[in-house]
Amino acid sequence: MDAPRKLYVKSFGCQMNVYDSHRMADMLAREGYVETNEPAEADLVILNTCHIREKAAEKVYSELGRLRKSKEETGQQTLVAVAGCVAQAEGAEIMKRAPVVDLVVGPQSYHRLPEMLAKVRGGARAVDTDFPIEDKFDHLPAPSLAATRKRGPAAFVTVQEGCDKFCTFCVVPYTRGAEVSRPVAKIMAEAQRLAEQGVRELTLIGQNVNAFHGTGPDGRTWSLADLLHRLAEIPGIGRLRYTTSHPRDMGEDLIAAHRDLPALMPYLHLPVQSGSDRVLHAMNRKHGRDLFFDIIARMRAARPDIALSSDFIVGFPGETEAEFEETMDLIAKVGFASAYSFKYSPRPGTPAADHGAQVEESVKTERLHRLQASLEASKRAFDASCVGRTFDVLLEKPGRLPGQLIGRSPYLQSVVVNAPPAGIGEFISVTITEAGPNSLAGKVVSVPASASERPLAAMEA
Repeated sequence: MDAPRKLYVKSFGCQMNVYDSHRMADMLAREGYVETNEPAEADLVILNTCHIREKAAEKVYSELGRLRKSKEETGQQTLVAVAGCVAQAEGAEIMKRAPVVDLVVGPQSYHRLPEMLAKVRGGARAVDTDFPIEDKFDHLPAPSLAATRKRGPAAFVTVQEGCDKFCTFCVVPYTRGAEVSRPVAKIMAEAQRLAEQGVRELTLIGQNVNAFHGTGPDGRTWSLADLLHRLAEIPGIGRLRYTTSHPRDMGEDLIAAHRDLPALMPYLHLPVQSGSDRVLHAMNRKHGRDLFFDIIARMRAARPDIALSSDFIVGFPGETEAEFEETMDLIAKVGFASAYSFKYSPRPGTPAADHGAQVEESVKTERLHRLQASLEASKRAFDASCVGRTFDVLLEKPGRLPGQLIGRSPYLQSVVVNAPPAGIGEFISVTITEAGPNSLAGKVVSVPASASERPLAAMEA
């Protein structure tokens, strides 16, 4: 019997890429590939790439340089594939610039990987960055029980792809295409299967997930709120989350779902990008700061314990010091539990890249430091406010020390506790005793009865 081929997949960027990487690995498992954590021993290396910022693309080329050097030193005939959004945007350039690459596949075409690999083994390099007519999800196999358990009790499920918003800084509409929502029945089948394999938490993902408008089993168009209500009925699924959202699509039914669904976690990631109305207009965000404040007020009225996360871009073309201070003011008024923040990075082909009033790099750097200091202070204050509170924590993996386990709070914080390994994949009640810079520490209080409604095999870390 032939030895299994080894596969190494490295994901860059968003949760969608993590999900896509898992699905590629599941598909290639049928072709005889077994995943490895060591690129040096892999027969196939896939870099699943992100194109949101310039540095993300640069990291890919740096990684390709390391792979080229490793192949030259070892003589190993490793196949190298570039997938994802950089592949979609720069397929021909990658092939020209990086001869080590054997194939390039866009995010809508990775279900064609087996036939592309066959072509490469025949001696040809392969590129597929089309937006195919067929639905890739119809061609992807379900993960095995072993694969699901190895990934842990929390899983991503793609429900929507693409974006129609065309923010002037963003490449997503060009690399992921127009907004498309999966049919509800297919999402439910995937979620049901994951639950049966021991998954306890689902995060619904999409480039613009709250714009979900999938066809329901009743023939009507379902909203994200409709979908969440249905998913909450699946036995064994104790938690639901979704990301990433757009303020223009925060409907009343979705806000009400946070009030009415105990399984929907009190945590909302809602990118605002800037606190300046003029900058938001230049970004083509189609909302202002007042709408953002209004959404936050309605969310807090519906779910008083809600915690908020967001995305921020500093140094957008033409941003003045006064406009940057409006962003700082928004941060101070809202109070975020966490956030992602970046310097504006011109992406080729986007309208903002051609804007004449680019902000000096030194100014962007200084503003980012100020903004991140404010966000970090806000995060630390929120974490400190959790000390003394008791949460249900989903245990996910062993900690660094014997007897330690690491789980997630309802607010996505990492929580370290002392608990038996058999508890992985279960919810336990934990009182938070300490807030560190990167995680919380807690003491186990009890295992809620709801966590034992159906038996679960202990999941591998």
